[in-house]
Amino acid sequence: AIAINEACRRAGSRFILADTFGLFGGLFCDFGDAFDVHDTTGEEPVSAMVASVTQDEAGLVTVLDESRHNLEDGDFVKFTEVRGMTELNGEHTRPVKVLGPYTFTIEDTRGYGAYERGGYVHQVKRKKTVAFKSLAESLRAPEFLISDFAKFDRPMMLHAGFQALHAFSEAHGTLPAPSDEAHAAEVLASAKKIAAATAGGEEAELSERVLRNLSSGARGELPAMTAFFGGIAAQEVMKAASGKFMPVMQWLYFDAEEVLPNGGAEMLPTAETGPRGTRYDAQACVLGWSMQTQLASLRYLLVGAGAIGCEMLKNMALMGVGTAADGLITVTDPDTIEKSNLNRQFLFRPWDVSKPKSSTAAAAALGMNAAVHVDARLERLGPETEDTFDDAFWEKLSGVCNALDNVQARLYVDQRCIYYQKPLLESGTLGPKGNVQVSWPRRTPY
Repeated sequence: AIAINEACRRAGSRFILADTFGLFGGLFCDFGDAFDVHDTTGEEPVSAMVASVTQDEAGLVTVLDESRHNLEDGDFVKFTEVRGMTELNGEHTRPVKVLGPYTFTIEDTRGYGAYERGGYVHQVKRKKTVAFKSLAESLRAPEFLISDFAKFDRPMMLHAGFQALHAFSEAHGTLPAPSDEAHAAEVLASAKKIAAATAGGEEAELSERVLRNLSSGARGELPAMTAFFGGIAAQEVMKAASGKFMPVMQWLYFDAEEVLPNGGAEMLPTAETGPRGTRYDAQACVLGWSMQTQLASLRYLLVGAGAIGCEMLKNMALMGVGTAADGLITVTDPDTIEKSNLNRQFLFRPWDVSKPKSSTAAAAALGMNAAVHVDARLERLGPETEDTFDDAFWEKLSGVCNALDNVQARLYVDQRCIYYQKPLLESGTLGPKGNVQVSWPRRTPY
């Protein structure tokens, strides 16, 4: 990887590295020594009404209480229609330092006229040039983008752990085996040495549990994790090509260790993680065959077969959800496929236009895993279909996954899940933004 990165740097090309080991994944970006970002956020420029401006060494600007300025440190602004302190008006832009949601400071205003009234402040988007370090340099002195502030110490731990896995692979010709205590101990010892030689890692406390679980699941591949990092890597490709949005600077690590039985407190026995010659071996070596059996018996309702619905149905099929005799995925969506859907709803093809989304998506899922049980429905969930989606239907469900694009339908499904005490996976997207919420009756807020 270092050799490829150096070749990319010599050629002036961008470099993106992504890797997953079971429930752990990482991504690295190097776009060169001087990469221009034309729009760091992709948001529309903000404006606010000025309430006051002081005559100080760092002029304090206050906006009206009714509207937050929504600026960040380093943003550039210009002023219009200011009375009294007219020196602020015009096309000249100046950086701001944010003090609060309604206040920020600008340049020295002591020589300006006294502020009288009125005026607007407008954000001005400016190009930002960022410098990336090479992979070799970043391994020694990493810069992390924090993905989970509840795991603030995790990036350095995984940075050392991933390198320890590669070192193990080079030494043994393979990754550590599942449920192998000796292999895990070797990875832990190697990670400690690597952390000690890494800038900022000298004082890092490495969790034996985390690195043991990283080692045990290193040979595993989980569809959801590979899809997650594949999606992030694809976004970084778009940033590299367009110069829009701030790239990842420079390492991003993410894990879902809490998915493991008992949160990964104990290593699973070999009988739970050993291969059985099935398509699920790479998943069971991480989660265990007991959990794989539970996944197969799940009865899930997927509401919506659009962009998120296609992704969820694909992941469920590849994971083996609903493949047991008592398992089932019910997907319902009243819409038909339109040509504009094809750029993001990847289970559909041009010849599927005008066909029902639910049945077409179900057929695509069966093409990925013929063992999955899928019931495609066309009914819209709502008060008018409660005779179809009745008590008997809801009580058999293991859980519900929302993939909806309107608030009213989301609220209805949420109410049904509360009433029947079913876990709800809620998610949505808006351009480059997305949100996920897990609601579990009596365990999480609803």
